[in-house]
Parts: sequence; C-alpha cells; structure tokens
Amino acid sequence: MAAAADRWISAFLEAQAAEANAARNTLLAYGRDLKDFSGWLDRQGSRLDSVAQDGIEAYLVFCDAQGLSRATRARRLSAIRQIYRFAYEEGWRSDNPALRIRGPGRGRGLPATLAEAEVERLLQAAARQGRTEADRLRNLCLLELLYATGMRVSELVGLPVAAARGDPAMILVRGKGDKERLVPLSRPARTALAAWLATRDRAEEEVRLSRRAPPSRFLFPAGGAEGHLSRVVFHRLLKDIAAGAGLSPAAVSPHRLRHAFATHLLAGGADLRVIQTLLGHADIGTTEIYTHVLEDRLKDLVFEHHPLAQDPPAPSRRPRGKTRA
Repeated sequence: MAAAADRWISAFLEAQAAEANAARNTLLAYGRDLKDFSGWLDRQGSRLDSVAQDGIEAYLVFCDAQGLSRATRARRLSAIRQIYRFAYEEGWRSDNPALRIRGPGRGRGLPATLAEAEVERLLQAAARQGRTEADRLRNLCLLELLYATGMRVSELVGLPVAAARGDPAMILVRGKGDKERLVPLSRPARTALAAWLATRDRAEEEVRLSRRAPPSRFLFPAGGAEGHLSRVVFHRLLKDIAAGAGLSPAAVSPHRLRHAFATHLLAGGADLRVIQTLLGHADIGTTEIYTHVLEDRLKDLVFEHHPLAQDPPAPSRRPRGKTRA
C-alpha cells in the first residue's frame, strides 16, 4: 500500500517540477504534506488510491484536532486537491474525491514588520557579529542585501557569485518558478558586497591552491551538500544578530526583513506595482496587503492632498446694499 502511495506522490511531484515549474521548496512542502496524509490513511486501513471524500474530511478533522494552524490545514488540503486532480487527469481514478471539499481558508493577517530604527540596529549588530573579520563582513553583506532588495532567504543564500561581479548597480535574482528579476542595490549594500567579495575571493583562492578544489559558484559558499550557506544556518545567524542588537530574536526573521523592505518603500512613496516587481509577486493582490500596514499614513495622504477631502473655504460675506425702490 505504502509503495503504491509513494509512486503516486513521486509521479505527482515530478509532474509539478516539469510542467508547473514548481520551486524546490514548494515541492518539499507538497511531499511532506502528502506523506503525512498517506501515513494517516495507512493507520486507518485506507489507501491513497481508493479513499473517498469522507476519508479526506476525516483527515482534515484530525489535523484540526492536532492543533495545526488554519494556514497549515489549508496548505495540506491544497496538496491533496492537486494530487487527486492529477490522478483524475492521468486516468488513475475515475473520480476526484477532493473536488467538493471546502477548506478552512488561509486567512490574511497583516505581515509583521520592523521599524526603520530596528533595521538600522540589526545592520550595526551584523557588522560586529562573528568570530573573524571575514564572518563579520559576510554577515553585514547578508543583511544589507536582504534589506536592500527584499529577497526571499532562499534567493539570498543561493545567489551565484557571478551576479555580484563588477560592482553591479542591479543584481539578477532567480525566484520562484525559476523566474528572474532585476533589483537595484543601495549604496551601503554595494559597499558591503564589494568588501565581502574581496575577502571571499581570497579565501576561495587559498582553498583552490591548498586542496586543488574548484572555486565555488556561490556568493556565500559553505561546506554542506548544497554548496552554499543554508537557510537554517542563516535563520540561526539572524537570531544571534537580533540578540546582539538588543531586539527579541522571536521578533526578527528573514521574512520580516522582506516585509520591512516593502513597507518602508511604500511609506516613502514607492508605487505598488514597482514593489510587486521587486518582491517577485506574481499577483498584485499579494502586494496589496502592505497598504493595510500603512493604513493610517494612506488616510493622511488622502486627507492632505485630495481636493474634496479638505474643508471648503468659508463663503465670503458681501455687505448688503440698500434695496432699490
């Protein structure tokens, strides 16, 4: 039973990668969710290829009883819907048992962000964090790039070193679904990038000469299987930097820096479409959530600049003349 389910999941993920151009992290999330569903079915004496609608609904009730968030339950149902749509289209099943199931909805809370002063403290702490000068230069470069560009953490740690050559005013980022976008670099980010690149290249040359190893193609090389700094290591590093800045580590994450980038741009008057492009959002609706973060400022802008939102001038009073006979 488990072997058949594994074949279904494997074929589905391969199709998502080849046809839908799904990102690696998306595929990993699908795989985890579907394996959890398949494992639950096994424990219930059921199977992925024969479960009916009520079995899927029972699994969602189980997820709710486990205390999983609404967003997690919605994501799992999405993965289940997609694999059964795929199975129906491939002719593996004559029906789609997930077709009529309504999910909990993801909800759309306001993104937590950081104030400009807090970001500045993080950048100052990054320049002090690290055992060696090379560590400190790398840490500052990581944070300067993240705040200057609004990159996702996976995009940041996986940057190729070729993108940083030649003191670029803009950097090419490969995002979700292998889509590329150009994002401009601030002057502090370019300075931090140049300092780190010089140190990185010297270290890479020493490795090449001593071990005869080929140079890394990544801007932030590391010894792991991926060849670059991992997301997990960067998360831990950011928590240490937050503590060094006197901020709560729980209140600082790569995604909050991404939110800070967008929120501060919008507060400075940037166009929402520009922010959408910089963040790599496929849908402007995803970007529009930042307008709620700045709701009070947007109201002030309307009341300050819209001609009908201002109080009308008091009518002038002309002295009454004598009535003519």
